[in-house]
Amino acid sequence: MASLDGKVVLVTGATDGLGRALAADLARDGATVLVHGRDPGRIADTVREVAAHGSADRLRAYQADFESLAGVRALAAAVTAAEPRLDVLVNNAGVGTANPGGGVRQESADGYELRFAVNYLAGYALTRLLLPLLRASAPSRIVNVASLGQQAIDFGDVMLTEDYDGLRAYRQSKLAQILFTFDLAAELDGTGVSVNALHPATFMPTKLSHAAPISTIAQGAEATMRLIAAPAEQTGTGRYFNGLDEARADDQAYDPAARRQLRELSEKLTGL
Repeated sequence: MASLDGKVVLVTGATDGLGRALAADLARDGATVLVHGRDPGRIADTVREVAAHGSADRLRAYQADFESLAGVRALAAAVTAAEPRLDVLVNNAGVGTANPGGGVRQESADGYELRFAVNYLAGYALTRLLLPLLRASAPSRIVNVASLGQQAIDFGDVMLTEDYDGLRAYRQSKLAQILFTFDLAAELDGTGVSVNALHPATFMPTKLSHAAPISTIAQGAEATMRLIAAPAEQTGTGRYFNGLDEARADDQAYDPAARRQLRELSEKLTGL
């Protein structure tokens, strides 16, 4: 693994589970960690905990609610204003299938299906808004924490207004992350900014939620750290990994027409 001393890493959803473990590992390895969360109290708790693994002056807290694209824009503006460089963006924030809503369809503040909005659109918008900083900091990396659970996007009903199912919504949002990964990697070819996606652990719970076994979190943190810190020739760009191993995503991820359709839809929905 390459040294992370002097590297600045933004981890979204850093106050729980994988994000929290990853923040601690990054701090332990010498990185400056930008800790993002939604709840100020949980952010403060995370910063205190992560400080035990590294210097407190290398931790900075950022608050934003990803249920709102305005919140995402504000986060990007705050990071751009305060940070002279950004070496790695880890798009980890998201919601699972069980919570919130208990299986009932919910919408974001912008009127979009909640899981598509939080798990995909927020990360899409944040990445687009931070690209100038990532380009200026190249060589830099974007890591999208997706999932082994994937389902083809129904472009006729992306917001799942009919026959809603939380698992389907989750799987669709996670596949959208992978389509975006492949599409963006091609766009950024030759710029020094790499983009990869992963299902963080080889274990896949049957019911996804914010909770996960400690061993699974540790495994996921290890796999994500590899995409952050391993030599570029090992990780490449435009790839999808299942844990530590490169894997094949759902067939739709390799369809240029589907990727273009998602790109055009994302530009429209986010205004970017």
